[in-house]
Amino acid sequence: MPRQQTPYEFKPHERPSLPGSPATPEHPMGRRIAYFVIGVVMGLAAGFFNGLLVANMQLVQGAFGMTAVEANWLNVAYSISNVCASLLLIKFRQRFGVGALARLTLPAFALICFAQLFLHSYSLELLLRAVSGAVGSALTSFCMFYIMQSLPAKSRLGGMVLGIGITQLALPLARVLSPLLLASGNIQHLFLFELGMALLAIGCAALLPLPPADTVKAFEPLDGLTFLLMAPGIALLCAVLAQGRTVWWTTPWLGYALAGAVLLIGAAHIVEHNRANPLLNIRWMASGEIVGFALLAASMRILLSEQNFGSAGLLLLLGMGTDQLVTLYLIVSAATLAALVASLLTLNPQDLLRPIIISCGLIALGAWMDSTASNLTRPAQLYASQTMIAFAAMYFVGPLMMSGMLRAYAKGASHIVTFTAMFNIAQTVGGLAGTAALGTLQVVRERFHSNELVQNILATDPQVAARLDALSATYGRVLADPVLRRAEGAALLGQQVTREANILAYNDVFQAIAVLATFVFVGLGMRWVYNRIHGINPLAEDLATLARMRSSNTNG
Repeated sequence: MPRQQTPYEFKPHERPSLPGSPATPEHPMGRRIAYFVIGVVMGLAAGFFNGLLVANMQLVQGAFGMTAVEANWLNVAYSISNVCASLLLIKFRQRFGVGALARLTLPAFALICFAQLFLHSYSLELLLRAVSGAVGSALTSFCMFYIMQSLPAKSRLGGMVLGIGITQLALPLARVLSPLLLASGNIQHLFLFELGMALLAIGCAALLPLPPADTVKAFEPLDGLTFLLMAPGIALLCAVLAQGRTVWWTTPWLGYALAGAVLLIGAAHIVEHNRANPLLNIRWMASGEIVGFALLAASMRILLSEQNFGSAGLLLLLGMGTDQLVTLYLIVSAATLAALVASLLTLNPQDLLRPIIISCGLIALGAWMDSTASNLTRPAQLYASQTMIAFAAMYFVGPLMMSGMLRAYAKGASHIVTFTAMFNIAQTVGGLAGTAALGTLQVVRERFHSNELVQNILATDPQVAARLDALSATYGRVLADPVLRRAEGAALLGQQVTREANILAYNDVFQAIAVLATFVFVGLGMRWVYNRIHGINPLAEDLATLARMRSSNTNG
């Protein structure tokens, strides 16, 4: 991949707004279109690397002969590297430029994807997922930069929202494409597709590189110490959240891991708190507005686990295969795209709370609609609810990200690293915590419902006896012994009871999400009404600061 060269001296308004960000020269329309297309390719590649794994986890698990715990480690590896990479990639860009980051990450990932075609081992797959997490973080930033190059100056902040949205759009699209890739039953086609996306991203970056960026000496020796403390701390926290409901929470090593995570992350905070130029601005992170932002980001991700864990798990329980879910996820993809367009058209820095409130209302309504599922529920019955939740999942991201980014920009370039790391941590940890919490609730409620159902099954009940006779009759041609037939019929009845208990447990999960989303909806709604009545804009001071900075740069 050729190194970027500065073709001419940039005008003051074309120079990068921050070190490490590419310049924004005036491009002809054809080049703008090309930048936009490449941005879409980068964003889809970033989303596919994780989306294909999530959509086909059972097939990957079977192909490599993995246990459930080993399969969870693949998700953990991706999450850890994706979050930890965000701590360093911004400073790497500031020190070496965007082009150097592309030359380092993309070929390395393509090389591992190529090796995966010939070396089939769990350790290599674990390494690949770890690398893909870091590459996914880099590709997300490339996606935003390329799309921002295609937009006029007044719309470039919207380009950041569009970049995040395209990455999220790849997740439901991965479920749509998976049955086509696996039509022959060969898991290698997934790996070939990943390699193809990596090579396509390399070709696009080489064909039309981003404009050069200003570089500065961004790294300091203590940055390494902070990373060496923070990265394993986050890794242990992610491991606890991802594996807790699989190995169950009373497993001793989870307690040790959680204690280690608290110690390591706490030590990193102590180091950063006493630095003159910290990697993470702890004082700013501890402010009320930023703590509230992080909690809201994590809470929204927990609520949105209804779709990734709840509805997907319910349909899997009911025996739905990936090919039977294509229409559902096409609708989800369309809803996600519609929400992205709606978010861009209605994005208003003066009122960023309203879209989040609307999203909470949609989640509450969709989850409540799903809470009446039965063993007759099929994907068609979930079209309306999943459309609303998919719309909400995309509609809130832009305003939420914008509110944090505006605060960070107003404070200066040093706060961008802090915001990016905190946003990624809140999203990733929130997603893992949501799945852990809902999964635990589902297991607990399944045991409760199983106990309740079993207590009401009596052999003397005529309905129970008739059901046992009907189930036993299915073995009439293969088992001559009536006692064995009766035993097999009882086993089938037990399986049906377990299935019904799981369905009832998922309904309890949906109800819990609906209640929580309603509380968030009411709380944020009351705050929004209060702000409107008193003419309060929480971002007024930050917007004024940005306006002064923009005016100063223009005059300069």
